[in-house]
Amino acid sequence: MRLLHLGDLHIGRSLGDFDLLADQRYILDEILRVVREYQVDGVLLAGDIYDRPVPSEGAVRLLDYFLSSLSELAAKVFIISGNHDSDERLNFGSRFFEARGIFIASKYQGELYHRCIDGVNFYLLPFVKASQVKHFFPDERIESYDQAVKVILRHGGVQPGACNVLVAHQFVAGGGLVPELAGSESAAVQNVGLVEQIGADNFADFSYVALGHIHRPQQVGRRTVRYAGSPLKYSLGECHDAKSIPLVTIEEDGSTEVELIPLKPRRELRHLTGRLEQILAGENLQDTDDYIYVTLTDEEPRDNAMGIIQGYYPNTVRLDYRNSRTMAMEREDIFAASELRSFEELAGDFYRLVYGQEISEEEMAVLKEIGAKAGVTDEAD
Repeated sequence: MRLLHLGDLHIGRSLGDFDLLADQRYILDEILRVVREYQVDGVLLAGDIYDRPVPSEGAVRLLDYFLSSLSELAAKVFIISGNHDSDERLNFGSRFFEARGIFIASKYQGELYHRCIDGVNFYLLPFVKASQVKHFFPDERIESYDQAVKVILRHGGVQPGACNVLVAHQFVAGGGLVPELAGSESAAVQNVGLVEQIGADNFADFSYVALGHIHRPQQVGRRTVRYAGSPLKYSLGECHDAKSIPLVTIEEDGSTEVELIPLKPRRELRHLTGRLEQILAGENLQDTDDYIYVTLTDEEPRDNAMGIIQGYYPNTVRLDYRNSRTMAMEREDIFAASELRSFEELAGDFYRLVYGQEISEEEMAVLKEIGAKAGVTDEAD
């Protein structure tokens, strides 16, 4: 059996002010091409299908198109919810979809979702919190995510020695190593503590474990426990990542092979660093339709720098500066003992570090007015 493992589609996501639906449609069409070319039997969607609990109309239409296309290709589809998804919305129509070979587990209900297809046992574990598991097993000791998953699997009827596949959306660590984050994961993932980590050794009874939640493609412990990663680059930290999708071949004896199929996006995401003139020099201009992050090293702020750059790179997402002043800001904690300093002192220090000169009375007045509306000064509206 050939399976394609996808994770973290985040349909409906934006990059800065740019709507990514057209880029997501493009990459889903590339995935459909892989399904046809490799005659894939099943597709594993490991959570965060949508980017937000209430997806846009366009996002819903795009998922409908993707699932309909997979059904037409006679590929079985196994879907779980992630922490970005709404359990109820993702579960809508699940009984009808199952008749068409689309299996959805959107909420853990005290039993591990299980379907056997052509001799392969598929187990679906949507995103779950330890407190939810404890509700179903009040007599079990559950004080961490790891303990919660141990309880789920112990009560899940998993058959050791059989050909088992698990789809899960959790923070899994293996061999004492924490997965590499890509930068576009939520703050909850970025700040994950030891209590939220799940050991990859919990999955010894599975031929393959398809994980979602982390956007950087990687194996966790053994090669058959993997994060597929997001199919598109969703943050500056992913600029240099090579996106791919695992093609998993499972033999009748349970032996498993994994091949990474590269994914090429409609537009790349790149980071340009240098002085404004260097970045816009003719010999340096290339692939101007890409999504661009720009870091200017000019010592003085440039008037309308973003507008100038977007004249050459219309899909510029963000601009910042990296120069002696910004580096000084990193070294100097201007907010140290801030409770002992006035708003004017803090604002003046910040302005001095950024612009290299004293703030004028007029500019300070504007800042104080803004601060008053935000509730950070004592000034009246």
